[in-house]
Amino acid sequence: MLKINLRCCLLLAAAIGGYGVSAQNNSKQKYSNTFTYSGIEVGAKGVKLSVVEIGKSTQPGGSFNILKDTSINTDFISFTQPTFDATLNAYYNLYTKATKDYQIKPQQVYTVISSGVKMQADKENKTDWIDRLIGDFKQKIKEPQRQVEVVSVTDEARLSHLGIIPEARRYNTFLIDIGSGNAKGGFFPYGNTKDFKLFQLNWGTKSVANTAEKRCENDNSLTNYNKQLYRVLSEAENNDIVYAVNESGAYPKSDNIAFSGGIAWATATLMYPELSSNSVVAVTFDKLIRYSEKLINDFSSFSDNALVKNITDRSVDKDAAAREIKRVHAVFDQKSLMAGTGLMLKIMRQFVSVFETKQFFLVKNGQVGWISAYVDKNTNK
Repeated sequence: MLKINLRCCLLLAAAIGGYGVSAQNNSKQKYSNTFTYSGIEVGAKGVKLSVVEIGKSTQPGGSFNILKDTSINTDFISFTQPTFDATLNAYYNLYTKATKDYQIKPQQVYTVISSGVKMQADKENKTDWIDRLIGDFKQKIKEPQRQVEVVSVTDEARLSHLGIIPEARRYNTFLIDIGSGNAKGGFFPYGNTKDFKLFQLNWGTKSVANTAEKRCENDNSLTNYNKQLYRVLSEAENNDIVYAVNESGAYPKSDNIAFSGGIAWATATLMYPELSSNSVVAVTFDKLIRYSEKLINDFSSFSDNALVKNITDRSVDKDAAAREIKRVHAVFDQKSLMAGTGLMLKIMRQFVSVFETKQFFLVKNGQVGWISAYVDKNTNK
């Protein structure tokens, strides 16, 4: 089974879910010789802050330990004035928390905009909203020279792979990170980390859900939403997904297909609550189909009480499992889970064949990948 490359952990990527705040508990410091960094990212759904200690006495790249992980979900890619204002305030408040509450030097706070935001803005001709957000943020924190990089999808995907996939599996794993506004990833086809084959798809959990909800018009019932979601995903598969997978060239070269992003974490947590301490879980296409159907027809069975009640292994920390399940429901509502899982199924379907079996994995904390490698790159310049 895949294992997460723990030396590359910094920020969880774009926040996913409805309005609200989610956070992990603080971790204790692990290393005696450390530097503390923070990263703040505007993603498609909102703004994410992570505070991390980096042990510099170990191998190159350091050892990473997340001390704090907080997100404020603001739905930036709706591109309305209220969501813009909420995003700006969240960006400012989390920057203030990093520099004031955690006393991290401004030069050790990295601020970025994710590729998912850029892709959705390009799609809707809203790139001026990004420029305005960056300008207003710099003015609000009174740092006109601050670098706020809009990360390209290629850089984000490549860094994701370097940050998430361990070296032993680097050249036979196809990584697909499903974010809020897009999905991106790829693989290294020639046995080196210089040449990267990009996979990109202008669909993510939130953009799929938003499109389905818009088509519901005045009928907001779950039945109508599911019908519209089916149509959206079918169109996405026929018009975009099949082409993107074929264009990537990943099928004949990748034995492992790893999904990361918020929906991968949520799916793994709800499907296998007894494995709450595992960073990666294996999954099959058929099991994911059954899970997807249950999301629609028996959603109450995914409550923390119902799931924990069914755990029979006495070695499992049921309280920890319940907390993780509650975190999922704080970030995702039923419709978002349906949208993200449906998108993952449509992508996974392209790798299912009677002639060859691919191994599918859900990377639960893989969202740390691209931004952690980004910080690793910058701190080692």
